[in-house]
Amino acid sequence: MGARIIRGNFDISAYLVIGPENTNKHSVIDVIRFAIEAGFTCVQIRSKIISARELIDLTTQASDMISEIGCSEKVSLLVNDRLDAILAARMQGARVDGIHIGQSDIPVEVCRKYLGDNSIIGVSARTSDLFQYITTADISQIDYFGAGPLHETSTKPDCGLGIDGKVITRSFDEIAELSKASSLPIVVGGGVKLSDIPQLSRTGVDGFFVVSAVAGADNPCTEAKKLVEAWNNNRPKNNE
Repeated sequence: MGARIIRGNFDISAYLVIGPENTNKHSVIDVIRFAIEAGFTCVQIRSKIISARELIDLTTQASDMISEIGCSEKVSLLVNDRLDAILAARMQGARVDGIHIGQSDIPVEVCRKYLGDNSIIGVSARTSDLFQYITTADISQIDYFGAGPLHETSTKPDCGLGIDGKVITRSFDEIAELSKASSLPIVVGGGVKLSDIPQLSRTGVDGFFVVSAVAGADNPCTEAKKLVEAWNNNRPKNNE
């Protein structure tokens, strides 16, 4: 099995990043289902605490659930960093659409070689040289950029860490500049809250990603719906 969403035909407007360490009282699979039913379009499995086997099994369960609820053609399933887990999950029959990596992680070319031409590859650049990377990187094998953080976030304390060890957050004006500078879609996250969505949706980026705003909520479905509605309601129309 390979990807079900073909690169170039994916939607990162409402993007959930999730692992067992992020959920409150619900299972990872339940939270993913709640988010998808609320209108989320992309899911990234990310965990630093579970074993490779557990990650493979979780990815396979997520793939099965997405198929069972009839969303195989509109929701992308990605895994953070772990090319080996993606390949193993695919061997078990899972439909995994791609990978999200950091600029200093496994090379993009290696991911493309093993995942195939149709798989989605997203890349987060180092905060210190984000603008330079987005405007000068070889993007031929990349499908979208992850950018941020908008705020400091406890779910990934090193997110936005600069060379001097301080966290560099991004203003809405900077995000708008990134959107104009990039020829690839951009999804923005890092401590994003519901109150950020109206302004973020008007920067020109292609989507937002969240972790705790949905995964850590008492009612993930309700919070996911609020986020999707805020994004859609504030997004500029084509003629604006």
